[in-house]
Amino acid sequence: MNHRQNIQLNPESLWHKSWVKFKQDRMGISGAIIVLLYLGIALGVWFGLWGGDWGTTTDAFQQSPSWQHWFGTNAIGQDVAERAIYSTKVAFEVGLTVTVLSTLIGAILGAWAGFFSGRWIDSIVLWLLGVLDSIPFYLFVAAVAYAMQGSIFAMHVAMVAVFWTTTARIIRAEVIKLKQQEFVEAAQSLGVKTPGIIFKHILPNTSHLLLVQGTITFVAAIKTEVILSFLGLGVKNGISWGLMISEATNDIQAGYFNNFAAASCFLFVLVIGFNLFSDAVQDALDPKKIH
Repeated sequence: MNHRQNIQLNPESLWHKSWVKFKQDRMGISGAIIVLLYLGIALGVWFGLWGGDWGTTTDAFQQSPSWQHWFGTNAIGQDVAERAIYSTKVAFEVGLTVTVLSTLIGAILGAWAGFFSGRWIDSIVLWLLGVLDSIPFYLFVAAVAYAMQGSIFAMHVAMVAVFWTTTARIIRAEVIKLKQQEFVEAAQSLGVKTPGIIFKHILPNTSHLLLVQGTITFVAAIKTEVILSFLGLGVKNGISWGLMISEATNDIQAGYFNNFAAASCFLFVLVIGFNLFSDAVQDALDPKKIH
């Protein structure tokens, strides 16, 4: 029985204690409810239940909020609430895609660098991390997005190219500690090959760190998408909160705030909810705070 199986079967494991601690965090539970509410909105758009009429134009220009149009309409009569709701799906698509890819790349490279710390693999990974970290974040993201502006995945590639580095550093440090543990030495004595040790025995024991870092990356990806879309380097064919805020720059000068208010409110509440959820998860999975 390996170390991971011990963690899963033991009722007093880190995961069990973390779940108990998380349930006691009211702010964390509130954040989780907000995130689930937004996920429900995004799923509704994916299944075509709502938000599909975001591009429909009418002759009701710049209408104030009403029961028919919750956030009013814009300069060409589009329902602002429909646009904000549809943008929730875009935010989750970007957040999930960037989080999964950057976490996967960061975990694999960080684990190999940590396991072979001090050797050429570690040197290459550390050199790559140093190069990427030396470039100003938004300047690098904007440069990659601009260079690939003909591709619909330019924004995703740009963010993944940046966000994996933090995960890699965290996992590398953890693997350097874990590879000294007895369960790794036992696996080596039984003749388990290096890939098996890393992927079956070491990486599963970093899952709590990956979960915490994933929640942080998710929020960072959504905020970056809004900034890139505002600058004209993000979403091209569609609508997002960043595009709504960008369009609002002209509306505000004319005294209309519907686009700005709707996009800002949706983004603000989601970021607050995810930060509360992320902080609670981080506290719940911190071994120093679990008794």
